[in-house]
Amino acid sequence: MRTLVIIFALLVAAFSAQAHQLSTAYLTLAQDNNATLSGNWQLQLSDLYPLMADKGIVLDTNQDGKLSWRELESQQAAIQAQLLSQLAVEQGGNRCNMTVAGNMMLESHANQPYLWLPLEVHCSSAAGLNLFYQAMFDINTGHKLIVNITQSEQSINRILDSGNRSLAVNMQASSMGETAREYLYQGIVHILIGTDHILFLLALLLTCVLYRDKQQWKGIDSPKSILISTTWIITAFTLAHSITLTATALNWLPSSRWVEFLIAVSVVFAALNNIFPLITKLGWVTFGFGLLHGMGFASVLGELGLPASHTLLAVVAFNVGVELGQLFILLLALPVLILVRHQWRYQRWFMPAGSACIALVAVQWSIERF
Repeated sequence: MRTLVIIFALLVAAFSAQAHQLSTAYLTLAQDNNATLSGNWQLQLSDLYPLMADKGIVLDTNQDGKLSWRELESQQAAIQAQLLSQLAVEQGGNRCNMTVAGNMMLESHANQPYLWLPLEVHCSSAAGLNLFYQAMFDINTGHKLIVNITQSEQSINRILDSGNRSLAVNMQASSMGETAREYLYQGIVHILIGTDHILFLLALLLTCVLYRDKQQWKGIDSPKSILISTTWIITAFTLAHSITLTATALNWLPSSRWVEFLIAVSVVFAALNNIFPLITKLGWVTFGFGLLHGMGFASVLGELGLPASHTLLAVVAFNVGVELGQLFILLLALPVLILVRHQWRYQRWFMPAGSACIALVAVQWSIERF
């Protein structure tokens, strides 16, 4: 049975490593009637370092394992030249003039630091534009670029990856099928890169296979009971974040800068509650925290942009994608948890230790987001 604990530990470690390897960049552009595209490109600092190192440029000059703003500024010209070489807009086979339109800055997405690069692209006309992107694909095949291009009330929202590195900039409204497929895919991607949402879900699942008896955690004998209680908790979380995701994305609820901080606090609570149980029936608590997580998903959807046509369809498809990604995590973790639920090492050591690790990470997020 010790093997089962080891398998579970390796599974969690592998999943964490996979989540860590996922990298996402954002390209947001607005096209005016004069064929000028203006906006910004945001790239994770953890991606910028290997991208520059691949060209023999070392950013971490003091070798402390961190990139400071001073180090980035000292290599500003090299960084901009390298990034501009990885992105192109062409028209009729001719490359449009792309320039950096201001100062670099630092931004944050999903608790990760990003380099924010303002761009302007000048073409001879507004028709027949094609976008080409190749940054990071030779280094990390899991890299993705989330593209949002708008003109008047029309918008294009696409994800470029190693298998699809170009985009025809056609401002005609997407069909219902295209919109549904694209936002479904984006919903799946964003739950898998949303580490705080994943850790909240894992913190809940760690005790879904246990019950509290005489101040101790014990394994639930009936798999059917486990499935029923887990279904209730996951349903409460799903229903709650579906409500606020939809309401916030459609501007029925205002967004707040405190949402990300409160999401981190919810992860802290869920993890510590496993170690020092205050609430053993988590349904309503999960529903309450799910409302916060839905607003967090809506902020991501706001960054992607919503098409003027099929707006509600895009929101629903994105939400379904989030649920499918969540279901994948559930199907990955729950069978293993059911197998190890009766092991005292899991009850008294691995579950508390895993919860403590989750809590420590979430405390750090809380401090950073406050």
